[in-house]
Amino acid sequence: MMKEYIEQAEKDLLHTYNRYQIVLDRGEGVHLYDIEGKEYLDFCAGIAVFALGYGHKGFNDVLKAQIDKLTHTSNYYYNVPAIEAARKMKKATGMDRVFFTNSGAEAVEGALKAARKYAYTMDGTTDHEIIAMEHSFHGRTMGALSVTGNPHYREAFEPLIGNIKFATFNDFDSVLSQVTDKTCAIIMETVQGEGGIYPAEPDFLQKVRALCDEKGILLILDEIQCGMGRTGSMYAYEQYGVMPDIMTTAKAIGNGVPVGAFAMTEKVAEKSLVAGDHGTTYGGNPLACAAISKVLDIFGEEKILDNVRGIAPYLEEKLNKLVEKYDFIQCQRGMGLMRGLVFTCPVGPVINKALEKGLILINAGTNIIRFVPPLVISKENVDCMISLLDECLQEC
Repeated sequence: MMKEYIEQAEKDLLHTYNRYQIVLDRGEGVHLYDIEGKEYLDFCAGIAVFALGYGHKGFNDVLKAQIDKLTHTSNYYYNVPAIEAARKMKKATGMDRVFFTNSGAEAVEGALKAARKYAYTMDGTTDHEIIAMEHSFHGRTMGALSVTGNPHYREAFEPLIGNIKFATFNDFDSVLSQVTDKTCAIIMETVQGEGGIYPAEPDFLQKVRALCDEKGILLILDEIQCGMGRTGSMYAYEQYGVMPDIMTTAKAIGNGVPVGAFAMTEKVAEKSLVAGDHGTTYGGNPLACAAISKVLDIFGEEKILDNVRGIAPYLEEKLNKLVEKYDFIQCQRGMGLMRGLVFTCPVGPVINKALEKGLILINAGTNIIRFVPPLVISKENVDCMISLLDECLQEC
């Protein structure tokens, strides 16, 4: 049965992904099951999406109830779930205004538009520049791709949006050298994900924040992957003592429901996007916003952040033991439950072997295994993962 489904998919779907050769059917807790009933321990969480794991009854019940009421209205009208979700998102992010999107890439697009509109409002010109970081990843749409710091992703789709410069992440002098009187924004991930699980160094991020304050530049922090509790605080920038002017979020805020958001300070909101500047048909729909609202409630009720803070050091300790044990593993790095195990060789064979043994892992680049499990994992889940991974490392 599995083979037939995969063959059919390869005939019908556009081949933009090299998928693993399994067909997933359902999930429960931190485990997934394929259509033949095989169980997998999931340390991917849909790429940092399923913060609450699978089949959370309280979350599912809210979605079922909302489906029976209303799933879409358009943004010509207000709806209660969007109003409640916006209020809770403001509290979670520390921002003043929220715009709901359908994805992380759309959130980045909106953030870039807001930054350029703010600069246009301030001086009336349209030749402003944005500084992004090398090895960053912000999405696949044309604007998000323009600030993604990997030439391989960009080259086939150029020309992209103009006046984008790239600096070296965690190198303040590199950023400073790119600043001109036309610089309107600096965008970066607080923790680089696809680029190799690199957290911003505190001194670097604090200096960039001070530079933005001095020059009247907007700081955009992309927390699509590292936000929503993954690093041990609701948003990673809280641990650096800085606040962005604009931030982007997605993935875990919907726990599997496609949704994203960008948020900003009142100062930016007053001088950027106004009626007619930006929009979305589905963004902020009642179903997606009911999901966001319930996820944020569950984070508080079930003390999700406490679990992350308790489990993360244990995961880090276990990964460090693998580093000590195998000479082809260089190091582990990251924050909270966003970790990377760095190899001296490609990790594809290890990930494939893990899948055979019932463990779902993903990479970040060719030589890094990325660990972004559900935030509800236990020490027992970590032990099981490490045991299976250790077997794979010995066999590979």
